[in-house]
Amino acid sequence: MGNHARFPVRRDRHDHAGDHRCGHRARHGLAGGTQALHLRESKPAVPAASSLRKFVFAGANMSRQLAKEPLDEAPRYRKLADTLAREIRSDYAPGELLPAEVALARRFGVNRHTVRRALDELVAAGMVTRHQGRGTQIVDRRLDYAVNAASKVTHNLAALGIATQTECLAQGLQVPPEAIAQRFGYGPGEALLCVDTLRSVDGAPLMLLRHWFDPERVPGWERRYRGGSTRALLDQHYGLQLFRRRVRIEGISATRDDSRRLQCPLNAPLLQLASDNVDHDGTLVEVSISRARADRLAYHIDFAPTDEVPS
Repeated sequence: MGNHARFPVRRDRHDHAGDHRCGHRARHGLAGGTQALHLRESKPAVPAASSLRKFVFAGANMSRQLAKEPLDEAPRYRKLADTLAREIRSDYAPGELLPAEVALARRFGVNRHTVRRALDELVAAGMVTRHQGRGTQIVDRRLDYAVNAASKVTHNLAALGIATQTECLAQGLQVPPEAIAQRFGYGPGEALLCVDTLRSVDGAPLMLLRHWFDPERVPGWERRYRGGSTRALLDQHYGLQLFRRRVRIEGISATRDDSRRLQCPLNAPLLQLASDNVDHDGTLVEVSISRARADRLAYHIDFAPTDEVPS
């Protein structure tokens, strides 16, 4: 992450947990439509026994076929809209144009009416706009993250109806930069617990995070953490609720590692947020450093009335 090169995990002699690499991200493709089933009504009012046997046999086959295909399967246009929404979040920048309807219909094996219905869904969701003569354009849909003392990325995005996935990339004892060690009151050469994670939305990478923990506050962490919310594990297992004491936000450029992990161009703009997180007693437990794609995330800070500067 940025100036934070991938680290060889260091451990003292008593650390047997080792370095863990864990988690994976699932991707979802476009499912096909259901197959229509038809029954032909026989002309005789009273079918012969042989015809009746054929009808019963066909009905049994139909029942087996229906059992294979869910009755509540979403319409194809909605599935297509979901697929396009995922691609817009991961592959398109604000202002870019989607391929023409004909090209989308050919690519996904559907008719243009289905494509139009799917695009209507995206327009209604505020993700794209239509311009006559130009096509369908991507709208600036950066996720809005409120930064305050108690805010959490996962909870913030969940409040917007957005599910996130957090993958554990690496974790282990590591000697931190001197400035971070000093904030914990540690001396030169003393190790902290370092945890690297990747947070994604709809399978599209959004943010890299590096967490520095005081290992004495989270014993056994490496045995327990395999991905997901670090705050949830801190709360549920260690009884720690953390609050931001200090935050620093700055713009940086993506390194090669950032580019590979976040699937963005080299030197693309990123937003870096460094946060000192303390417990109820004000004791520092974690220093977290996140690096997010600036084209997909925006931070905002609300000030309490007591924070306002008098005119």
